[in-house]
Amino acid sequence: MTLMDSDHCIATPPRRPFKARGSFVTRCETCRMPLLNCLCPYRVTTESEVRFWLLTHPLEHNKPTNTGRLIGDILDTTEVFTWYRTAPDTALLQYLDDPRFAPFVIFPDDQPDYAERVVDVEAVSDAKQEGRIPVFIILDGTWRQARRIFRKSPYLERLPVLPLRTDRLTRYHLRKPASASHLCTAEVAAELLRQSGDVDAAGLLDDYFDVFNDSYAESRRHRKLQKPTAAMQRLLERQ
Repeated sequence: MTLMDSDHCIATPPRRPFKARGSFVTRCETCRMPLLNCLCPYRVTTESEVRFWLLTHPLEHNKPTNTGRLIGDILDTTEVFTWYRTAPDTALLQYLDDPRFAPFVIFPDDQPDYAERVVDVEAVSDAKQEGRIPVFIILDGTWRQARRIFRKSPYLERLPVLPLRTDRLTRYHLRKPASASHLCTAEVAAELLRQSGDVDAAGLLDDYFDVFNDSYAESRRHRKLQKPTAAMQRLLERQ
């Protein structure tokens, strides 16, 4: 799945080029991390009974701190779709109509107007028993962008909404969240894996996220991690 569909190039170009912090850093062509602390030696792939579809705001693709791509590094069944309000991705629409899949929109249940669509994690088990593949649709962007995607995407309105219920606090220190309870995309995915029973995949993604988190923080200081962290060691042992 390409991140930018040729059919979507009709969008109005930005007024000036997007230049994210770190855009001039020399990066690995595979993991896109600064070469100083490349992630490639720690990448481990695994399988899961569930899948992830990321509906990603266009600006997120330009941000090297985006963690959604980490999910795809660990689970190669992950699909990424760029969100445009007036031009929904045709491949996503086809997937939503595919009876093999049981998609759930991951979103808080904090508004009454869609309360009848809210389900709990038991619905994931029910989908597995029916022989369908549970799919977690994560709205990948800032909280403001995610809410806009949720409200402005009519094709999501017929899907069940699965809130992530967890006491887990974010470990992400590359962006400042509005609240410690606001997990980044990779953390959300790891917790969903854990709650749906894929503990091994959850642990791998958690470790891979920690390696990314620590490596990027050191790269911002123009330093190389001198000693492998505990998460690095666990991933190396899985090679």
